[in-house]
Amino acid sequence: MHELKLFDEKQIRTIWNETEEKWYFCINDVIAALTDCKDPVDYFKKIRRRDLELDIFVRGTNCPPHQFISTDGKRHSFKCMDIQSVLRLVQSIPSKKAEPFKQWLAQVGAERIYQMQDPELGIQQSLMDYKRLGYSDNWINQRLKSIEIRKDLTDQWKAHNVKEGIGYAALTDIIYQTWAGLTAREYKNLKGLHQENLRDNMTNEELVMNMLAELTATNITKEEHPLTMYEHAKVAARGGSVARVAKEAFEEQTGKKVVTSLNMKQYLEAQQPTLGLEQDSEE
Repeated sequence: MHELKLFDEKQIRTIWNETEEKWYFCINDVIAALTDCKDPVDYFKKIRRRDLELDIFVRGTNCPPHQFISTDGKRHSFKCMDIQSVLRLVQSIPSKKAEPFKQWLAQVGAERIYQMQDPELGIQQSLMDYKRLGYSDNWINQRLKSIEIRKDLTDQWKAHNVKEGIGYAALTDIIYQTWAGLTAREYKNLKGLHQENLRDNMTNEELVMNMLAELTATNITKEEHPLTMYEHAKVAARGGSVARVAKEAFEEQTGKKVVTSLNMKQYLEAQQPTLGLEQDSEE
């Protein structure tokens, strides 16, 4: 399970290892968050030359590679470390952020344990993260609902023999392409995104249509129990078709296009002057 974690408003790519039950953190992102350097790869080479013990540590099995979406929009392998290994890395990095980062690591580790016992805590954490980034309450409510619907769909895929990763991605592409006319990659290109999460950059209208597609696919899967990828692909297309019909009806009635090149950074920036005027009028 891949997630983007926030430390001091810096995004750190992480992966949860179900077998080992622990987080792994992308080393490049950790270094970038602690140092603000523009070339984490070069920085990592320098500290390894300076700290031979760290270099030996890294050459062992302590830094397994994992694939993440890079800035070019493609999947690349990056060395990762678990929490204990990251703490060892932090020792070699002179940074004023070291202590806050250690506390953040401990919090991340503890949160996962608590969330496994009480999933509602994970939702609350997501809510706080989105608020910190400036999203509106209305959008956050939609986004959290979309996470719940997506989780239900992937649970059904897992229960019906879909291979996690490539299988999920292929079916998601079919859903997007059917209702939006774009694959996930094309959709992200339209919005000018690289490693950012596509759904985090959807408008309310886009989120609602995608939720309808995924909710429909989930319910069909529960009723018909598809087992082959061919059967799952047909279900995904049917789910997307329901949302496409709704999208076309919405656009006809409102004269407003659902799929847009607007990403959330642009949307939030565009809202700032409006929000300021509203506040002045209330005063």
